[in-house]
Amino acid sequence: MSTLLEVRNLVKTYGEGEGEAETRVLKGLNLTLATGELSALLGPSGSGKSTLLSILGTLMQPTSGEHVMLGQDLTRAGDRDLTEFRNRHIGFVFQFHHLLPDFTALENVIFPAAVQAGRETAAARARGRELLVRVGLESRMDFLATKLSGGQKQRVAIARALMNQPELVLADEPTGNLDRASATQVMALIAEINQNEKTTFLISTHDEKIAETCRRRIRVADGKAE
Repeated sequence: MSTLLEVRNLVKTYGEGEGEAETRVLKGLNLTLATGELSALLGPSGSGKSTLLSILGTLMQPTSGEHVMLGQDLTRAGDRDLTEFRNRHIGFVFQFHHLLPDFTALENVIFPAAVQAGRETAAARARGRELLVRVGLESRMDFLATKLSGGQKQRVAIARALMNQPELVLADEPTGNLDRASATQVMALIAEINQNEKTTFLISTHDEKIAETCRRRIRVADGKAE
């Protein structure tokens, strides 16, 4: 498999201002992800998992080190270029689905494409419908987000993450608020998409059972990846 992204000697330090205590969260972390990987990101609270996901998702810049994805050095990119790169190549799924409550399932799914294009298009609606069919929500497309169950909301969130056909999906505790049955269904869906579309998934989790469904486990400890 080809390399999708690589970070080298990644350092992230908080509290660098005058009078602030300095805390180094990432301490020379190295990590490579290949195209089509399904990986679990493990580690105790405070180990740096969320910071790493934020950097990989271009939501935060490291203090130092290299971050290369799809051959582009993202540590040298400006905010505008990072936003464009993120919208085109990276999807996000969070523990709290962050759906827009006054929008339908379909409207939530196509929202990233509408933002990118500056308007809602017929092509985006067609893809949104296709994605909702694939995640088993054909009969719930026109339901408001508030009318969906927790598991259904998370499936909408996964469809939304896939809307712009990203190469990488970063998932931060995507099953953390779900019961075991719903969590199992969500992970089965992720595995199916990973297998069929070769989308790379990096899933942060505290749940060993969820991690066992992934083909690779990456542990973050003391600011480094093992």
